[in-house]
Amino acid sequence: MKAGIIGAAGYAGGELVRLLLLHPYVELVFAQSNSQAEQPITNTHTDLVGETTLTFSSDMTAEVDVLFLCAGHGAARKFLETTSVAATTKVIDLSQDFRWNEQTSESIVTTGERAFVYGLPELQREEIKKAQHIANPGCFATAIQLALLPLAQESILTSEVHVSGITGSTGAGQQLSETSHFSWRTENISTYKVMQHQHLHEINRSIKQLQPNQQPAIHFVPYRGPFARGIFITAYTSSDLTLAQATELYQSYYAQHPFVIISAQNPDLKQVINTNKCILHLQKHGEQLVITSMIDNLLKGASGQAVQNMNLLFRLDETTGLKLKPSAF
Repeated sequence: MKAGIIGAAGYAGGELVRLLLLHPYVELVFAQSNSQAEQPITNTHTDLVGETTLTFSSDMTAEVDVLFLCAGHGAARKFLETTSVAATTKVIDLSQDFRWNEQTSESIVTTGERAFVYGLPELQREEIKKAQHIANPGCFATAIQLALLPLAQESILTSEVHVSGITGSTGAGQQLSETSHFSWRTENISTYKVMQHQHLHEINRSIKQLQPNQQPAIHFVPYRGPFARGIFITAYTSSDLTLAQATELYQSYYAQHPFVIISAQNPDLKQVINTNKCILHLQKHGEQLVITSMIDNLLKGASGQAVQNMNLLFRLDETTGLKLKPSAF
């Protein structure tokens, strides 16, 4: 398959370049960047030294089978409105432009002649396989939904949910800001977008999709963490399930989903960094079911999930090119 990337100089773009270069069924034809056009990719993504001699292009240089949009929020929609992309090209957008539309509760967002299917494989695998275009989920949205989907599937997510989640600095993107500066971020922590994070739109829609007659309030407090990558969330809600029943429910739901692991041991974030895994851990304290969920925000929360979606679109094994090992030490 011939692949191209728009906006390849950022963090998600760099991870996508790495994954596609190593994918056994993909030829990366071009990697576009406005800021780095005509420069060697390895000048920006120094971890790819020795892996590629490609240079960044200033625009699309060829028709491709699959086009990844890493252009940022708002820029992806503008690109499709102003650029001719073949109708046969499958588009996977990593921005939030097509994840959610306040005019509809459906998991398909239409723009012009293109319909984007929401691309969370653990919720929409069969719909993804039949789609032409995919809206890749948000990073926090992925971690939180994977923590809650089994309960919603059985329509037993009926009590309000409290979620706290901490993310690494790469979640803010490559553009410099006060809160991504090393001297601010290191040995520091702060909340942001308390109870109003944009990913709540995706989460609430998915819960409603599974249990349309129950819409529990989800109270989400996100934190900026003093590390580069990864998302660690803890969610808790009242439940009549015993720990054994909850564990059986989660294991059953994810039995056919290779990237979600139910861990009996209390896991740590390093177990998912540099992988496309999500690790879930369940605890029961009184009436509260506590779910820990962790992912790499740049992989399962972005580029890895995009490749997972590409594999589904082209009817490849879901794990192709994504059997990655974490660095535990």
